[in-house]
Amino acid sequence: MEKLKVHSGHKLFGSIDICSSKNALLPILAGSVLCDGEVTLLNIPNFSDIDKMCAILRSLGAGVVRFGNTISINAKIIDKTVVSYELGKDIRASIIFLGAILSKFKTCKIGQPGGCMIGSRPIDLHIKGLRALGAKIIEEHGYLFCDGKDMKASTFTFEKQSVGATENLMLASILLKGNTILHNCAKEPEVVDLANFLNSMGANVCGAGTNTITIYGVEKLHSTTYQAIGDRIVAGTYLVATAITGGNVEICNINPKHLGYVLKKLAFCGCNIIAKNDRILLSAEKRCKSLKSITTGVFPKFPTDMQSAFLTLMAVSKGSCVIQEKLFDGRFKQVPELVKMGAKIDVFCNMAKVVGVERLSGADVSATDLRAGAGLVLAGLNADGYTTIDNIHFIDRGYDHIERDLSLLGAEIERIS
Repeated sequence: MEKLKVHSGHKLFGSIDICSSKNALLPILAGSVLCDGEVTLLNIPNFSDIDKMCAILRSLGAGVVRFGNTISINAKIIDKTVVSYELGKDIRASIIFLGAILSKFKTCKIGQPGGCMIGSRPIDLHIKGLRALGAKIIEEHGYLFCDGKDMKASTFTFEKQSVGATENLMLASILLKGNTILHNCAKEPEVVDLANFLNSMGANVCGAGTNTITIYGVEKLHSTTYQAIGDRIVAGTYLVATAITGGNVEICNINPKHLGYVLKKLAFCGCNIIAKNDRILLSAEKRCKSLKSITTGVFPKFPTDMQSAFLTLMAVSKGSCVIQEKLFDGRFKQVPELVKMGAKIDVFCNMAKVVGVERLSGADVSATDLRAGAGLVLAGLNADGYTTIDNIHFIDRGYDHIERDLSLLGAEIERIS
């Protein structure tokens, strides 16, 4: 299996364009099922999760063609409504096909979704919301058997904010007659981007990015060409890499507002930040100082997907920090690997106390999930000697050759067999 080999001692300098967001593209790909024409998506990165979603589309009968960084999808020829367990078991976003398929075909059979093992990730909010719209859902043998012939527009309030459930209910409501009103919705930029994509095909979705989203049902959707927002987690990862190593890096094709809380935290650490239009410039002249605390939350609070990167940053900053993970109960799986590298971290349930050390020590470590793997790459940028990370298939789920991007900025990192 391939591995990443990282050597420290290099400050990062330069400019880099950020690819389209994985977390925006996955529901957009599911939403393409609703189109009666052709969907063309631009600036597509080589994420393995993108490949898996395209495989599901092909299994449904869609024509999917990729040329360069563009994907063309002909969903008009879809003639199947089953998402197999085999295709969905490795990707959490497979469940979002459920809302789109039910909206278009009124029936769906879908395997329970998979994805990174970062704790309990139930789909009960998805099911409750779809049932509120009139869908009949039976859970048997690892599958959801769904009948949507009696679905109709309705009003539903989420018990708690959920990005995936909000997206699923949006997709399920697009082709229903009447107006569907969703309360206590997730406000993440990726939810807004999905609404913008759907509206570009003739949907009428209002309020995305607020607590309440209203979907005015339409009869059909037409062709579109669309480019998703820049990936705020990839951008945040490279900003943290610069904070760890020192240097001066410009991140392009990213909306600074999507990283507002992250930028505030980096500024508190001592980084100099200039944010303007679609660019963020970060310079770090000396070792960062620790934050007193970090608590993850739903947007616009600190994103859970940035927690692993900041865990590494705190591990090499001056002082101590308490990190509280409020969204997932398995987000600290990289801690034993960081401790192997000399980090001083104690974990108590969903809380970690980090005492910074000036330098980590290179070691052979293993990625346990996507974001933890990226955090280990960042640790390697600081550690004496060489750090080798295996299980990098996790990292490839959300980074388009992370070694190439960091090498462009001056890091010494390579992919090895």
